[in-house]
Amino acid sequence: MAVRAQAKYVRVTPRKAREVVDLIRGKSVPDARDTLFFANRGAAKVVAKVLDSAVANAENNNGLSADELVVKEARVDEGPTLKRWQFRALGRVNRIRKRTSHITVAVEQREVRS
Repeated sequence: MAVRAQAKYVRVTPRKAREVVDLIRGKSVPDARDTLFFANRGAAKVVAKVLDSAVANAENNNGLSADELVVKEARVDEGPTLKRWQFRALGRVNRIRKRTSHITVAVEQREVRS
């Protein structure tokens, strides 16, 4: 059974957050935490918080152990875009798009192979 956590309206570009999420998909939780700690990306801190929240949900609500969990699903969906304007010379204007993301991480217990 998958346990998930979600962070919505995060002020991180979805494209940049997907680069971080792709690093942890399918890994065990301790390996994913190590990967996020050493990832040289700003979105890694937000993804780490969502991962920790999913692990806490699994421990508190379902009684699972954190060391036996695997990242089953990790995805980044695009949220609403804030549109801002930057004024330029000769009465012109540039549009600035401040993009947001919805980050979802789901963890499940590792299957025991015998």
